[in-house]
Amino acid sequence: MTMALVALSGTSLADSPRESLETTFAPFQKLLDAHLTEKTLENDGLVSAFDYQTALNRDTSMEWVQKQRNILADFDIDNLDDRERFNAFWLNAYNFFMIAHILEERPDGELIDSVWDYGGRYNPFRKNVFERELFEIDGQKYSLDEMEKGILLGEDYWDKGWADARVHFAVNCASVGCPPLRDQVYTAENIDHYLEENTRRALNTHYHLKVDGDRLYLSSLFDWYENDYKRENDSVRDWIREHGDERVHEKLDQTQRIRYIDYDWALNKPANFPEF
Repeated sequence: MTMALVALSGTSLADSPRESLETTFAPFQKLLDAHLTEKTLENDGLVSAFDYQTALNRDTSMEWVQKQRNILADFDIDNLDDRERFNAFWLNAYNFFMIAHILEERPDGELIDSVWDYGGRYNPFRKNVFERELFEIDGQKYSLDEMEKGILLGEDYWDKGWADARVHFAVNCASVGCPPLRDQVYTAENIDHYLEENTRRALNTHYHLKVDGDRLYLSSLFDWYENDYKRENDSVRDWIREHGDERVHEKLDQTQRIRYIDYDWALNKPANFPEF
């Protein structure tokens, strides 16, 4: 059981100010406003890119990163008292810490080309960036994997009814193959809208769904996290049908077999997207 479970414990909030998530993540929002670009495709698909180099060249960027780190280190997770606020907070935290780590940890002073440049992919004796407990919230260090798989999609939250497989389309691992990072922080008020929109619009890109003959090619997310989708629907196809639009339905209807798209781990900077 993670310490985040205290959010469900019924602890009184009388001594803990419940500020809005817009306030909590205001420094992160400044980073997104300055350096994140969204691109709408013809079929209403969506891709986005973060300009890390420009962020590094801007004097205030690292001030925003440090201020956001300080806010999260002192944040009282007892304030995460409902599903919407809980999910929005942890998604923002994951996305912020991923960007912050890339900006702060630059081997030989250079930006990485891929998150796997930090190591761990082929070396079982070294944790990869997703496994390292580097990121402080409410006085405790978390890993990115713990935020996504242990908290947002952990067994306690499935049992509570708070887990949601659409989370896989809202966390962003700073890679071209990821669902798009949005230019707006998640809040209790907008989280359900963005979870549904992110999923629908990502499925309308070739990074996540495409057809070749009678084969349906899906993002590797549907391979890696198949069980999460099947907890909500009978099959991955049924889950996609529920969250995809008519264009996606047509592709489902014209295909029989499923294959998976090789995940593109290149850094999600503008130069790595042909759309920009």
